[in-house]
Amino acid sequence: MSPSRPFVVIAEFRVRPGCLDAFLDLAHDDARASVAHEPGCRAFDVAVSESDPLAVVFYEVYDDRAAFDAHLETPHLARFRAGFPALIAEERPVRFLARTVGGAEAG
Repeated sequence: MSPSRPFVVIAEFRVRPGCLDAFLDLAHDDARASVAHEPGCRAFDVAVSESDPLAVVFYEVYDDRAAFDAHLETPHLARFRAGFPALIAEERPVRFLARTVGGAEAG
């Protein structure tokens, strides 16, 4: 495990009406492959807003920035990048954060 604080990525999308299932299929493929095949990927959650079902948020946690940079070169992200532009109405700027020590997680 890296001595640095975990690197958090938040990506937000507004999906076109009628495209949510296709978008989520691509997103879940990327998320599953990231957690399964990237040692530096600690978590990759895909969440849909309860108040706006076309608003989708990715919450990704990596060991460090280098682990995220490695994610950017993966075939599963390439699949997502190839497919998602036709499915979204808007992509908000990606946010990068350093996770604080002392948070709570289920064990």
